[in-house]
This record gives sequence, structure tokens and C-alpha cells, in this order.
Amino acid sequence: MALKTFKPRSQGMRFRVASTFEEITEKRPVKSLTRPKRKTAGRNNQGRITTRHHGGGAKQRYRIVDFRRAKDGVEAEVKAIAYDPNRSANLALLEYADGVKTYILAPEGLKVGMKVMSGPKAEATVGNCLPLGQIPLGLFVHAVELVAGQGAKLARSAGTEAQVMARDKDTVTLKLASGEVRIFSAKCKATIGAVGNKDWGSIKLGKAGRKRHMGIRPTVRGVAMNPVDHPMGGGEGRTSGGTNPCSPWGQLAKGGKTRKPGKSSNKVIVKRRK
Repeated sequence: MALKTFKPRSQGMRFRVASTFEEITEKRPVKSLTRPKRKTAGRNNQGRITTRHHGGGAKQRYRIVDFRRAKDGVEAEVKAIAYDPNRSANLALLEYADGVKTYILAPEGLKVGMKVMSGPKAEATVGNCLPLGQIPLGLFVHAVELVAGQGAKLARSAGTEAQVMARDKDTVTLKLASGEVRIFSAKCKATIGAVGNKDWGSIKLGKAGRKRHMGIRPTVRGVAMNPVDHPMGGGEGRTSGGTNPCSPWGQLAKGGKTRKPGKSSNKVIVKRRK
């Protein structure tokens, strides 16, 4: 993915850095592979705000992505590279030999016209999906399953990858992008290569309105409020709050451990990300 800057004809354009979208070849999404996306503005079924700072934004349709890659042994051709407004990664439109079309996450280096396949008989090349037990050591993978057959859960955002570190009889050890080293079942599937669109993190929106287009509303700092509105509010002049960082309801925001100590997946984590 290439990035472009703009002449500062306005304050919103001065620091803006955007994608050129030169790798995108699809003009419109396949209608059968999309569905409506209803916005909740952060409210639950009772109309109460459960997630703050959500609301508005441009209308979007959800793209149905094939995270299972269940059509084993059937070759598919990459028909297009598509934009997805719902995630940081781009998508690749596949058409299988039997005519079925699906979207998958587009890995780095996948081009229109290339052939991909999933299953234990597939080669370990970019875009192919194999069980972890069939992938050579040292290769980078993405779209990794936590439970075999459940669908990809890890390493799905733009530019992320996991590395195959070791293999035992029925297990495979991966090093994730966070630095965590974790044990997986050898039956779990993963796709070869890193997720594309790796420059996504260098994009700069340039103006507040772009954030509103994304459905994100303004956030007011607690220290800028009055004591009646926030535990960190009040004080003469600029203050750092006078109390530990917390939410408007007093829940501590920094330093506290959030992982349950007796979680069952602790036994498969060889090295924590910290």
C-alpha cells in the first residue's frame, strides 16, 4: 500500500496522509457477500449508553469474510482486491473452480490472477490455508484459529503476522505479533503470509470531521470537568487530577490487571506478551 500527502490548501489537508488505494481493483462489492450493518450509537436493547463516544458516521455494509476456509482441495482464483470499511485489512475476492465466490483477508503479495487453495494438500505459499502441523518452521502466518474448525481469530488486522516457532506431536508453538508465545493444536488452520495493507498505521486523518465519518464522537478529558461530573475534575488552573486515572464512575484505568488468574488458557501460554 502506498501513501500520499496533500498540498496544505486547508488546515484539514495540511497534515493529512492517506492511502492511494492503487492496489484496490474492485469497484463495487459483491452484493451476495454483503449484508446491512445496523449502527447502535453505543446503546443496548434498552436504549442506554453502554459504550461512550459512539454515534453517527457514514453508512456501511458488512462484508462476509470466509474465516473458516472450509473448501479443502478446491483451487480458487483471485478475482479482485477489495476495500473493506469495517477493518484495517483489505480483502481478496476468490472464485473457486465450482463457481462459488468468497472474500478472504488479502495477504501481502497476493495479486489478481493468482491461485490459492486450502487444506492439508495445499503448498505453503502466500494465500494458501493449511493446518499448523503442515506448515514449515519459521514461516509467517496470519488468520490463525484458536479452536480447530471455529474460524480464524488471531492475526487479522493490517500488517500483523505470527511465526511458527516449534512443532510437537499434536501441538505447534507460535510467536504472536504482541510477543506472546502460545501453543496451538496442530489441527488449527492458518494462512501463509502476513496481512497486507501494512502502512495502514501511518495514515493521518487530518481533521476532526474524518473521525466523525467513522462514527466516533468527541471525548472530553476528565481533568477538564468539574468535580460534580468526574472524580478527576476541579482544581485551580491546570491540574493532573489529584487522583489516580479513572473512569467517571471511579473505575481505575491504569495499572490494574484485567486477566482472570484462573483462566483455562493460561496453560497454553508459554511466554506472556509483557
